[in-house]
Amino acid sequence: MNKSLDVITIGRSSVDLYGAQIGGRLEDMGSFRKYIGGSPTNMAAGTARLGLRSALITRVGNEHMGRFIREELAREGVDVTGVKTDPERLTALVLLGIRDEETFPLIFYRENCADMALSEDDIDEELIARSRSVVATGTHLSHPDTEKAVLKALELARKHGARTALDIDYRPNLWGLAGHGDGESRFVESAAVTSKLQSTLHLFDLIVGTEEEFHIAGGSTDTIAALRAVRAVSRATLVCKRGAAGAVAFTGNIPDDLNDGETGPGYPIEVFNVLGAGDGFMSGLIKGWLEDAAWPRALQYANACGAFAVSRHGCTPAYPSLAELTFFLDRGVKTKALRQDPELEQIHWATNRHQDWSIMRVFAFDHRMQLEAMPGATPEKIGHFKALCLQAALGVQNGQPGYGILCDNRLGKRALHAASGTGLWIGRPVEWPGSRPLTLEPEIGPDFGGLDEWPLDNVVKVLCFCHPDDATDLRDAQEETVRRLFAAARRNRLEFLLEIIPSKVSPVNDDTNATLIRRFYEIGVYPDWWKLEPMASRVAWEKACTAITDNDPNTRGIVVLGLDAPEDELAASFNVAASFPLVKGFAVGRTIFAQAARDWLVGATTDADAVADMQARYRRLCVLWDTARAAAQDNDAAVSSQGGL
Repeated sequence: MNKSLDVITIGRSSVDLYGAQIGGRLEDMGSFRKYIGGSPTNMAAGTARLGLRSALITRVGNEHMGRFIREELAREGVDVTGVKTDPERLTALVLLGIRDEETFPLIFYRENCADMALSEDDIDEELIARSRSVVATGTHLSHPDTEKAVLKALELARKHGARTALDIDYRPNLWGLAGHGDGESRFVESAAVTSKLQSTLHLFDLIVGTEEEFHIAGGSTDTIAALRAVRAVSRATLVCKRGAAGAVAFTGNIPDDLNDGETGPGYPIEVFNVLGAGDGFMSGLIKGWLEDAAWPRALQYANACGAFAVSRHGCTPAYPSLAELTFFLDRGVKTKALRQDPELEQIHWATNRHQDWSIMRVFAFDHRMQLEAMPGATPEKIGHFKALCLQAALGVQNGQPGYGILCDNRLGKRALHAASGTGLWIGRPVEWPGSRPLTLEPEIGPDFGGLDEWPLDNVVKVLCFCHPDDATDLRDAQEETVRRLFAAARRNRLEFLLEIIPSKVSPVNDDTNATLIRRFYEIGVYPDWWKLEPMASRVAWEKACTAITDNDPNTRGIVVLGLDAPEDELAASFNVAASFPLVKGFAVGRTIFAQAARDWLVGATTDADAVADMQARYRRLCVLWDTARAAAQDNDAAVSSQGGL
């Protein structure tokens, strides 16, 4: 059978608002971080990160939070065909906190929420038929309508040869057994819940839960007795999660001792946050289950993914990529607090970025002092002109991927804010123009707290005029600013672009850029992006690219700056740069806007004519880059073909 999906999860979908402060009551939280949440949603994203083709069936509201879930899932690589928009109900919300190692308060806002309106009509047979497996969670068995939807999906899964799994996911207050303030509660005895679960357990090939969750499924607080009660109604493989003791799988009869089941290696790590750990565990387990790994290996995946989850803030954001999981399994634990392992955290960050920016055609109009120096310029007029620059950029982009802008907030606020959500890559400068030693725009603040206000789609861009021959005190001051800025960007989940221009300081040679690049890595700065001067020498490009990949093979890449060069010079520099795959494109400004700005600021041209002129120049540069890249790829293909003869 042609299966284009590996796994479909069904059920809860919410927005998690996680308290940013650690070690206090939920009442005392001052700010929150927003993530996607709900067990099936977490598992869909978690398995997608591990390379599985995942989909989710749920409902979200027709509002900002519902759109956030849909967009975030798509960015994670999850198929959202089965995510329905409810026209009446709101998306569920959850408030969560980390009080200490054992206390994790949470409040579910799920009264008549969108995902609990899931119905049989939302289950698309064609979607189910595409998948190798269907995974349900216990909450959606708690209501007659959502139960019917889950049962229909399971029936169709059987019909189309898909495997089925249940994560018991017992939350007493979602079954009406605990109050709103008891969201943290994990176990309340209930014969009714046990009966409901046992009526469905025969439908599954895999059943997963904690000891408490098997207690409710089996109707006994004796774990062996509960597992045997589940075995009496289901031949599924049973996987029992035991916290710090790891997990154990039972494929046949239940032995007298839990330790007699199949186990996988666990990991001695510091527990920071247990919320969502089970969904991380399940993501790893599903990977092993679907690749028919031996249960010890599948449990190793699961235990490792669970270890990541309990070590970090949030649920889905904590889960590993396949590259990260592979690295961890090969290297092992270096520090029990995984979130404090710099090497691991860099891989986590770099391999879980959103969006494909393998092509970068960036119109840079973040210039400030250059525009301020032009005749007729005022802050108001510059702001209006930058809005025209954005209009030109959007006209060339026309909804296509691979386009972006650089725009500042001090003079270009109108354009900067309007660009959000347009699909453009958005870089935002923080340096005070022309400063050396490097200083920052006042809005960034002495503690870089201004970054707290930035949208997550803005990239922190900083230009540093530096050179390997800089005096020690100057070098130290500039490096400290960049290092602290980089740390602040990461803390605020913002990508970071470092632009270096040594040629404005002293003469350069083939080693100059590479030497600077290696130095920034030495001090712990790992830019997502590098912005470099055009280099006429292939040797200089080779050395710069090697300096980056030696330190960070997962970097986003390089963009080439323009320095107000005429188009023919840029074309020549593109032809050299485009032959290096690490160079993703360009970020050019004055070559595009300078003439239009000079004319417009003195009233010698109209808005429409200025936009048309900039569009034409920007479009020509895009064609020059695309042509250079295509020629480089053709040349590589020809060389490869000749080598294979």
